[in-house]
Parts: sequence; structure tokens; C-alpha cells
Amino acid sequence: MSLIKAAICGAGGGIGQPLSLLTAQNPHIGEVALFDVAPSVYGVAADLSHLDGTAVVNGYTKDNDGLKQALTGAKIVIIPAGVPRKPGMTRDDLFKINASICRDLATGIADYAPDAIIGVVSNPVNSTVPVFVETLKSKGVFDPKKVFGVTTLDIVRASKFVAEVVGKPNQAPQYKIPVVGGHSGKTIIPLISQSKPAVDIQGETLDKLINRIQFGGDEVVKAKDGAGSATLSMAYAGAKFLNAVLDAVYGGKPSVIQSYVYLPELQGGDSIKNEIGKELAYFSVSVQLGKQGIEKVLPLGQLNDYEKRLLQDALPELDQSIVKGVGFGKSQL
Repeated sequence: MSLIKAAICGAGGGIGQPLSLLTAQNPHIGEVALFDVAPSVYGVAADLSHLDGTAVVNGYTKDNDGLKQALTGAKIVIIPAGVPRKPGMTRDDLFKINASICRDLATGIADYAPDAIIGVVSNPVNSTVPVFVETLKSKGVFDPKKVFGVTTLDIVRASKFVAEVVGKPNQAPQYKIPVVGGHSGKTIIPLISQSKPAVDIQGETLDKLINRIQFGGDEVVKAKDGAGSATLSMAYAGAKFLNAVLDAVYGGKPSVIQSYVYLPELQGGDSIKNEIGKELAYFSVSVQLGKQGIEKVLPLGQLNDYEKRLLQDALPELDQSIVKGVGFGKSQL
């Protein structure tokens, strides 16, 4: 099996460091390039270079064409770069800062790794993914099969919190719950009715469960008392995403994941607008992974009345976030 190069942009941060650790353990990876604007990334790379795995780990900053060196030859690029949320800060507050960072990194990817699979972790994902897409389009290298908004933490939380509610907290991996829509607050739509195995959660208990899945990030920000956000759980989720994608593309193990994607150019994407009753270019959906990345978008499936209300509540905010991201991306051209 030939080993590939992976790049982590924002590798010195609270998400980037543990994500880099987990990425270096992936059996498909022979090199991990860690990029960050902070020189502390050299220390992270030195630390991880002592692991006895298959991956060689190198660190880069902007000095000496560092971004070019980090990205050249990379087959997958994960982007946790950006400033973290602080108490009282919404994902929307992050946009102005993180959108510029995403634009610059997307430009670098277009120039040095145009065929790479891209996983966007930088918040607010509902808006930063459109920034990536518009930038890549402007450079003539956009491939809708290879650009993902990483929403895996929503799926991880849904599994864990459902398992706790039904009194089986140690059996979280058994619960598979699709989470669709977006990746911010009420745009996050957990489809509890489609849980496998099935669960019966209703009334106030269901309301609290949905709220916790949608606003789980706030729970962590509050618990860390201003000292950070959901970094470790996000790194874990990011690694789950990376592992699933690489297993499908390089390991011959097709699978289905949920991700925030650009619908218009994907097989099955057009059907989503009919299901949600609105024409949105971006939506978090179940996607079938294969050797080319996203093979097709899968239907949302049957939503119950409760979930239809969640969907209707989510659409206006999601639409605004998309418009903001697309507008920023186009304004930079």
C-alpha cells in the first residue's frame, strides 16, 4: 500500500495539536505536514516526530514558502485554522476573522494541492465552506466531490447524548443518528426518528436532547470558563472524518458519513431541495464515499412532524450564512 501526505493547516492550535496527533496514527499516511502562523508548530512537529508510526511529521510556518512546502503533494488537507469561540461569541462572530484565513488557505490549496481532498473545520462552517468553494472556483480547480464541511462532531454528540438519555452511556458507538442541515445552533437537525437502533424519546426530554446536541459547544465553552472551546472532541471528530474518507478513497472501504457539502454538482444533490422545500446550495447530508470522494448524496429520508419543524426553523439562518459566505468569497475575486 502506498502512503500519502496529509496537511493540517492550523496545526498549532487547540484543535490542531490533538488532530495532528490522531492524523499521524492513520495507517494510510506516510507524511503529515503541520502548518501554522505561530512558530510553536515546530515544537508540535518535533514532539510528534517521535511517534513510532508510519508517518514522518514536519512543521512549517509562513517563512521560507512554508505554506507551499506544507501543501505540495498533499492528498488531503484538514483546516482547523482560525480563532476559537470565546464566551458570548457566536459562530457568526467568528466569520470576519476566519473567512479571511480560509480564503488565503484555499488560495494556497488551489496553487499547490489542487487535487487534494479538503476538510473544513474552521468555524462558522456554514459560511467558511462557501468561502472555500468560491475561491477554488475562481482558480478553476473546484471539485465538489472533494470539499467537505466537517460536521462530524454533531454526529458524535448525537450518539453520545442519545445513549445517555436511554440509560446506556457506555454503548454510544452503537447509536447511529443522522444529523443534517448545518453546523451551528438551530441549523443542526438531529433526526432522532431515524436512530439505529430505534429509540423512543419524546416531550421535554426530546426538547432538552435536541438543544444539547445543537448547543453542545456552548456547554464546553462555559465549562472551560473562557479558557477554550470544544477542542479535544472536535479533534476526535475530525480524525473520525479523516479516517472514513481515507478508508474509502485509499482503502477500498466505501461508507456513508454526514457532511456539509455543495449540492448543485453532486449526484443526488438536486433532490435535497425538493425534500427541504427550498433551493439551498449547501446542506449537511448523508453522502456515499468512494474512491473519488463523494459518490452521491443520499436522501434525507422520512422526517416526522417534530423534525420538519426543526427544519423550518433552521432554513432562514442557514440561508443567511450561505449568502454571507458566498458574498465574501466573490468579493475577494
